[in-house]
Amino acid sequence: MESDAKDRIEKLRTEIRRHDRLYYALDAPEISDEAYDALYRELSALEAQYPTLITPDSPTRRVGGIPAKEFKKTKHKVPQWSFDNVFDFGELTKWDERVKKLAKTSLIEYVAELKIDGLKIVLTYEHGMLVTGATRGDGVIGEDVTGNIRTIRSIPLSLPEEVDMVAVGEVWLPHSELARINNERKKEGEPAFANTRNAAAGSLRQLDPRVVAKRKLDSFVYDIDALQSIKSIKSKVHKVESLRTQEEELRMLERFGFKVNPHHRVCKNIEEVEVFYKEWAKKKGKQEYGIDGIVVKVNDCSAQEALGYTGKSPRFGIAYKFPAEQTTTKVENIFVQVGRTGALTPVAALAPVRIAGSTVRRATLHNEDEIKRLDVRIGDTVILQKAGDVIPEIVRVLPELRTGKEKIFHMPAKCPVCGSPVKKGTIGRPSSASVGVRSAQFRVRQQAESAAHYCTNKKCFAQEIENLIHFVSKKGMNIDGLGEKIVEQLVNEGLVSDSADFYELSLADLKPLERFAEKSAENLIHAIEASEKVSLQKFLFALGIRHVGEETAELIAEHFGTLAKIRSADVGNIDAIEGVGEIMARSLYEWIHDKKNESLLDRLMKFVHIQNLKSRIQNLKLSGKTFVLTGTLSSMSRDEAKAKIKSLGGKVTGSVSKETDYVVVGEDPGLKFKTAKDLSVAILAEKEFLKLLTK
Repeated sequence: MESDAKDRIEKLRTEIRRHDRLYYALDAPEISDEAYDALYRELSALEAQYPTLITPDSPTRRVGGIPAKEFKKTKHKVPQWSFDNVFDFGELTKWDERVKKLAKTSLIEYVAELKIDGLKIVLTYEHGMLVTGATRGDGVIGEDVTGNIRTIRSIPLSLPEEVDMVAVGEVWLPHSELARINNERKKEGEPAFANTRNAAAGSLRQLDPRVVAKRKLDSFVYDIDALQSIKSIKSKVHKVESLRTQEEELRMLERFGFKVNPHHRVCKNIEEVEVFYKEWAKKKGKQEYGIDGIVVKVNDCSAQEALGYTGKSPRFGIAYKFPAEQTTTKVENIFVQVGRTGALTPVAALAPVRIAGSTVRRATLHNEDEIKRLDVRIGDTVILQKAGDVIPEIVRVLPELRTGKEKIFHMPAKCPVCGSPVKKGTIGRPSSASVGVRSAQFRVRQQAESAAHYCTNKKCFAQEIENLIHFVSKKGMNIDGLGEKIVEQLVNEGLVSDSADFYELSLADLKPLERFAEKSAENLIHAIEASEKVSLQKFLFALGIRHVGEETAELIAEHFGTLAKIRSADVGNIDAIEGVGEIMARSLYEWIHDKKNESLLDRLMKFVHIQNLKSRIQNLKLSGKTFVLTGTLSSMSRDEAKAKIKSLGGKVTGSVSKETDYVVVGEDPGLKFKTAKDLSVAILAEKEFLKLLTK
């Protein structure tokens, strides 16, 4: 309804204005750029849907933010527009089509440049001398920070030619310098800067240039807004006519002594732009400066001039941002899932939103304490975060956008699946004993478990289903073709009630079922048979024993070597393993000696052939060798490389030390590569690594 839209629009405008002031004027942002972008996009979409509600003072109608009051104001000779944003190749393609339509030609060449996550600066030179360094401000009026700009060594104080020039670039702070500054601020009791962009802005707006000089600010300059030779008889400020392309402009900036980012590329079409974008989406975290996307500009300067500007942005350029790691969305509902340990996990059902390259519809809320800490309610607008492949999580609620219709969520008193009573706190025998080298991590996990709610029915159908799904998963027995829906179907048909039942399935059982043709049934039977040979550690993990994760399973398997020895061990034998504590040991012991589980293991042993780890490892070629992996391998994933090393008796760790035997280096390696060189650890390129695996 239009009345609801009007209310939402007003709340969004108020919130965006507040964040504009925090971001541009006070250098104290409360939310990430990605979350701000999401609020801005929602407002733009609503105004597009209800154009009669657009007002002249809407944030979508203005060019930029508000300048700070601490510095003298300066009016820019050339208005400082900001680029519009696109977030995927489809949006980029539509922009490309608009450019070609306006330019009346399909032959458009682009220059793709990195979008540096810093603070925009406008540099004015007269007679070849720097006279003003200013922030962008609101696009028309900026802040005069010339004294601070002069402390940045990459910005020339004079040019090799006597020209009047307005150059535009970005001031940024290296990641290493951010760490140093934050350590100092921590010692002095001051709040740490959230990121390099905030630190660069905070540094550039220091009133004392001596403080700025101590911080290693850097710059990249990427545009010439105005250029005129003093000898020219023309009085109008304009771009030099001899500059035919954006590429030539970058070269001229280098000739004048500016620092220009070397990573830019001339692209003959929008497909080549996409290639550049994908390359840097992978490498963005490898530089000392922050990168949040790329900027795409029409290469031909005359075409740029002809395309011109909208009310707030150039038509000839666009910012193509990397997938957001933060965004905003609405909590449409909160429901509860029952896991394989019986834990009840509240999950937020979200209005679908794209983040980090995928569409997210739900996010875990972990437990009741987390819901209270966030104060998240059904109907709230929230900030959602996702880093890489990490499960999305709600990091903050925006209470300013509440309407009063939001509902507080309460955990159920009964299991939503079986109706049994729900109990809060850890299920099982508590212990104050040490839990080995991971004691601190385990205590944190215990605290999380004590805040959880559990179904008291050990035979709860939901728990049984989750256990079976875990058993056949990739990290478990790795039975290809047994997804969640197929497992549920087999259980509902009465064909599977425990993990051993998978190995008793036949073609005759599967072929009559929906979704199963003869070929798919044969494929599943073959996949089940292929899983019968398995390592001891994977088998232990697949059983889904509480507190026995991948690392614990590996430690136990390495220590005992055979399942028979594990079954005959007492709690003390297991607890004695370094890294395995009493709670883990007791959980394993009690699971194995439960009569029902003893029977299950006996049935499984009729089909599953477990590799006896200890005797096998001693004879393998990588036995006793420790590896560290860094960078991206072209021939296999990181998990596949780890599996190959372990299958040959080697060990994989996460950090480089003098005890490391080999560091395997792929494309775009991280700091581990440098550490390996510093410690003189043997370094293997991918080809050498593959030879080592096969020789």
